[in-house]
Amino acid sequence: MHMALIPPTTLDRARSLFPYLASGHVYLNHAATSPLATPVVDALSAHIANRATGEIDTYGDDLPMIKEWRKNVARLINGEGPERISFAMNTSDALNIVAAGLPWRDGDHILLNNAEFPANLHPFLHLRRHGVQVDMMQVENGIVTPETIARALRPETRLLAISAVQFLSGYRADLEAIGALCRDRSILFVVDGIQAVGAVPVDVQAMHIDCLAAGAQKWQMAPQGTGFLYLTDDLQSSITQQHVGWLSVATPWNFKDLDQELDATARRYEGGTLNIAGLHAMNAALRMLLDVGIAAIAEHLLAITDVLIRELTGIDGVRCITPSDPQRRAGIVTVRPPSGLRAEELAVHMRNAGVTIAVREGLLRFSPHFYNTPDEMHRAASALRDAIARSRDGAGAR
Repeated sequence: MHMALIPPTTLDRARSLFPYLASGHVYLNHAATSPLATPVVDALSAHIANRATGEIDTYGDDLPMIKEWRKNVARLINGEGPERISFAMNTSDALNIVAAGLPWRDGDHILLNNAEFPANLHPFLHLRRHGVQVDMMQVENGIVTPETIARALRPETRLLAISAVQFLSGYRADLEAIGALCRDRSILFVVDGIQAVGAVPVDVQAMHIDCLAAGAQKWQMAPQGTGFLYLTDDLQSSITQQHVGWLSVATPWNFKDLDQELDATARRYEGGTLNIAGLHAMNAALRMLLDVGIAAIAEHLLAITDVLIRELTGIDGVRCITPSDPQRRAGIVTVRPPSGLRAEELAVHMRNAGVTIAVREGLLRFSPHFYNTPDEMHRAASALRDAIARSRDGAGAR
């Protein structure tokens, strides 16, 4: 896979959009939550100001933005069209629409794996009360291959749910091969895209994805409490909707017609008033990402994480658990600290040195985004090297 840095002029312009950089801090925790860029804050502020001192009742003015938002999400994931996109507050809410709405039968089989983030587990584990059999593949470092899945499938398997990118190791699944496998066996392919969308190209059509759910606070760089659900028309037609509201129907402004059909598009899942402020902000974030280009973002992330992996693995005792193969990683680099040293203590030392990362399950997780630079990768590795030395000195003193 090609690895190329974003051109310097584009990178400088991108960095100018993130005010926190003026502090000199290096933030490498986008796999948890991203900083808000100036265009996102401006869009949010303008909407709030209009609600406070302008039009106040802005709903009619907001409708074109919502239409644009649907188009931008569809463009981001190569959806068939904006009609396949529904707003969701988070990944769990989106997945529950599918999990709770399908007509499950006693003996149906769902395949999961033990490396998933709980958001992609609980909605399906909850179906055991209906007699659904849920199996958990045991995988190492989040590596879920088409071959592993093929061996675990049964004739009764109706649904496979996996993450596009594993939240801890950063392993990037071969969604195209897995999707083809599911399509050949008439198995619903459900993908948690929160660690992929906005960081790497996701093509729901080429990957035969039936459902893609993704909160937007991470790589999409939007506020918390925003996200989307994509699902195919075929999957939508199989769902018995569990929750409806006045906006779910075909002509919601016809208040007296209570015998309406549900809307033909995925808008049917948006039962009531949406998070309009969040949508303004999310749409601004999507514009920013699409303006840079997801392919360019992906190449830049591979280039700077390649630098990061080389630097980190050059530190004595540090072991990288993220795949080195560019085809199998995205924006996450996770390492195991040297034996005897606590990841939490190392992360505190690094933060004090001006570098923020995450600690997950005793591991150190680095997750830069498109505006980060190779120099910041060097600085992060240097901060870890110093943190290890400080921790070892402290342990020796005790």
